[in-house]
Amino acid sequence: MKKQNKIILMIMLSVGLTACSTTGQMDKETMPEPVNPIEKPEVETPEVVDPETVETAEPEAKPEEKPVEPETKPVEKPKPEPKKTEDGKLILGDQEWVYIPGLQQSFKARVDTGATTSSVNAQDIVQFERDGKDWVKFKLDMGKDLSKEIALPIQRWVKVRQSNSEESVKRPVIVAWVQVGDLKEKTEFTLTDRGHMTYPILLGRSFFKDVAIVDVSKKYVQDKYK
Repeated sequence: MKKQNKIILMIMLSVGLTACSTTGQMDKETMPEPVNPIEKPEVETPEVVDPETVETAEPEAKPEEKPVEPETKPVEKPKPEPKKTEDGKLILGDQEWVYIPGLQQSFKARVDTGATTSSVNAQDIVQFERDGKDWVKFKLDMGKDLSKEIALPIQRWVKVRQSNSEESVKRPVIVAWVQVGDLKEKTEFTLTDRGHMTYPILLGRSFFKDVAIVDVSKKYVQDKYK
């Protein structure tokens, strides 16, 4: 009985020693490490930046804005003036170019609605007879020079009264081809000295009657023959 009590006591003592050693190890592992009161906790101090060494980023350049151009309407070309009426008649201005095929030259002419017969500035007028008919030869005053001599039969004679005289003068009338624009016609011309006139040719009603109208507010409506 005493021996059994000793064995039990020894077992209890050994169990108690094992428990104490285990508890001591646990306490050491779980206990926090002592804090050194002398050491100061690390504090992050803000970094001092020298303003002179700070690089500032340049502002991004904005794309250049193109100026908005105002809308421009296409320029409409002026319509060419009509050269003929709706019924096909030629439109003549106060002045026109007259082409004489026999001389192959154009002359400035005045269109006169008050004159019955057209006339040309003739120089060196000489009447003569050929094959029993009256003919006339003359030269046209071309401004600086005279044309070559032209000979044509006389169609008739007219009496012309000068504005500064009451007396009438007989003038021969010839027929010649002339062209104004695209109109080519034979017409009568009175041969007279028009050296004091501005235009060497005057177109009267006998030329443009029934084939043209005259707009005195315009000049050179028809193209010059080339």
